[in-house]
Amino acid sequence: MALRTRTGTATRPRSRTRTLGRIGKVLLAPALALGATIGLASAPASAAVWNSCDQWGNTSLNGYTLYNNIWGSGAGSQCIWANSGTNWGVWANHPNTGGIKSYPNSKKVINKTITSLGSLNSSYNVTVPSSGAYNSSYDIWDTDYDYETMLWVNYNGDVGALGSYQTAVTLGGHSWNVYKGRAYRSDGTYWDVFSFLRTSDSTSGTVQILPILKWIKDTKGWMGNETIGDVQFGFEVTSSSGGLDFATNNLTVSSS
Repeated sequence: MALRTRTGTATRPRSRTRTLGRIGKVLLAPALALGATIGLASAPASAAVWNSCDQWGNTSLNGYTLYNNIWGSGAGSQCIWANSGTNWGVWANHPNTGGIKSYPNSKKVINKTITSLGSLNSSYNVTVPSSGAYNSSYDIWDTDYDYETMLWVNYNGDVGALGSYQTAVTLGGHSWNVYKGRAYRSDGTYWDVFSFLRTSDSTSGTVQILPILKWIKDTKGWMGNETIGDVQFGFEVTSSSGGLDFATNNLTVSSS
């Protein structure tokens, strides 16, 4: 999201999808050059098959698309590395200021309606720092980008979900606090955001995503039989002053 608070709405313009980046958010070249110098040195000792310090750096590996995705205002430097689409990490050095700076992520395309899905599952295993402000989260979009469903599996520091608290629910093998909000584009149109914040932090586990989508659709009536386009997983970084390492040790996304 372009702006996250525990209440209210997001008003900062952004593009229709996090993975394609935000329009008009340009970083200074020296900051990215610094990331190229320091960030790559923070990658694992074994040589990664791909890395990038570019603001919108991206590649496709074994059915997943990776994005460096530095989009937020006031961002610093950040470099991403990957051994595969399911084993990757990022070094980020963003200042200790408010507002999300980046969402480095790995994306799996689904392109199936909710009712046509028999299952939609994902497993994750991450290593995250004990300092900084960030969340490790799934970001799930419909193909029209009218609905965004976020699943926060862990979070740290001064971060919070967009919109207002709705309820507590146990779905997909986890217990969540649910928030509902609305985010606005620069042209005045909006999309709805449903945020599920895990009630306790987790660095590994399996999530059954389909029951969550069906709960939004059938139990709450917040959306219809949407076609699910992307399942993204990554780190939404607000601050990581001095440089912090985030790693996705393993990720799987499967559907039927």
